[in-house]
Amino acid sequence: MKLLRNLSCFTVLASFFATFAVADGHGWSLKNAAEPYAGTTVDVVFLLRPGYEAIEAMLPAFEEETGISINIIKHPYENALGEQVRDFVAGGDLDIALIDLVWIGNFAENEWIVPLADVQAKFPEIVDPDLDIDDFFPLVLNAFGGWNDTVYGLPFDNYSGLLFYNRCMLEGAGFDGPPATWEELKDVYGPALTGDGKYAFALQSKRNETQSADSFARVLWPFGGSFLDADFRSNLNSAESQTGLKFRQDLMQYMPDGIVAYDHAETVNAFSQGDVAMITEWSAFYSTVVSPETSKVAECVEIAPEPMGPAGRKPALGGFSLAVASQADEAEQAAAYLFIQWATSKANAREYLERGGVPARQSVYMEEGLEDFKFVPALVESWQDGVPEFRPRFAEWPEITEIVQEWGTKIMLGDVTTEEGAQEIGTRMEAVLEAAGYYSGDKPLAQ
Repeated sequence: MKLLRNLSCFTVLASFFATFAVADGHGWSLKNAAEPYAGTTVDVVFLLRPGYEAIEAMLPAFEEETGISINIIKHPYENALGEQVRDFVAGGDLDIALIDLVWIGNFAENEWIVPLADVQAKFPEIVDPDLDIDDFFPLVLNAFGGWNDTVYGLPFDNYSGLLFYNRCMLEGAGFDGPPATWEELKDVYGPALTGDGKYAFALQSKRNETQSADSFARVLWPFGGSFLDADFRSNLNSAESQTGLKFRQDLMQYMPDGIVAYDHAETVNAFSQGDVAMITEWSAFYSTVVSPETSKVAECVEIAPEPMGPAGRKPALGGFSLAVASQADEAEQAAAYLFIQWATSKANAREYLERGGVPARQSVYMEEGLEDFKFVPALVESWQDGVPEFRPRFAEWPEITEIVQEWGTKIMLGDVTTEEGAQEIGTRMEAVLEAAGYYSGDKPLAQ
């Protein structure tokens, strides 16, 4: 399969990594590179998601080859940030940081993670000459692993928002394909697919990061809105942002009752049980909805890009990187880097994909025999044309997201109007940014 077009160079600086690559790769092997660190245990947080199960299934090969043990601490997404922050503040045991793209500013500015170039300079003998940093999608590498033109982590669990649709339900209602636009989804598909306990759409909107990223942000960008303007002031009461937020309110009539309590699990399950015709979900859940063991509609599942809005197609962007923790000792840092390098390598990308993960390597998506992975064309398109700042990427996001979660939920429940909710979010968001120094010149407006 060919990439849709050649990727241009993104803002991340990657060329310097060649400096630390082994000049002559002849004779390099993972086993030999890891030999001084055999017996080391590396602690890392994993989420309860398919991509982590995929790498865990592959892990025995790494441990046998290297003699390094990977101790996995599993958390649901909602707990992962808090657990890691507590560990790093206390100088705890974690040797690898699992970093959501909106956490990286917090991790980098607190110096909890080590720049990748520093790790490679410190341990040049363990750098795989086939690392090929340029093989990562530039947008994904920068968004998930980069901060202020410095790469800290390598993309590991990588997502794009996609439209999952039940071909059988759509054909039964007289449609020969999915909606092209959000307006078409609501105005045409919504009434035709809703009734008798079935719904046209479900938008995961639970009051956590799901509300902020998967629900609230998803209706801003396609309609031309955004959280902030160029001066880092709230843009949520702009005409474009308000159009998107009001659209979400109107679309709720075609969603299940209680949608504000739906997280990813509930949304994916509703689709997999045939109760919902369409969902916009992360690519990471593809393996769940096409498995006969977990889905009643596996044979009917099709994938398309997220619908277009008045501002064009602006799919959600999400995912994680793995970075070496600064609190780890030298042996743990080296062992941690070896694992990160292995888990995100070109050599392992195909197996990772086949086991249910979503690699960020361009090369794997050019291989033959990917017809069974229906999400790939839409995924590649979104990573070439996506929105890197789908959510603001700065160190204060963990505080701001709680504001969005609270008032975004109140908007959906009808406790406040879209204008009132946007005003509250904007006022509180600007107070956080002012306290952080964004308006006094203590911090740059661009990260």
